[in-house]
Amino acid sequence: MEWMGYMAAVLTTAAFVPQAAKTIRSRDTSGISLSMYVIFTIGIACWFGYGIYLSSWPMIVSNLITFVLAVVILALKVRHG
Repeated sequence: MEWMGYMAAVLTTAAFVPQAAKTIRSRDTSGISLSMYVIFTIGIACWFGYGIYLSSWPMIVSNLITFVLAVVILALKVRHG
């Protein structure tokens, strides 16, 4: 069943990338809730830590990528409102 973990990791990370890329390119964060992104980023960090605990490479890699993108967007939100 590990293939399902890899599929979930690829799909959920890939689904997040276009929106992250658009936000990073445009710097427009007006439609993003700051509190939601803080909670989301903390949640992703927790999933990353849990993946390390389980030694689950799909969880580690996908959540690391998503965490980096979320931190960038969160920084843009704080900087540009």
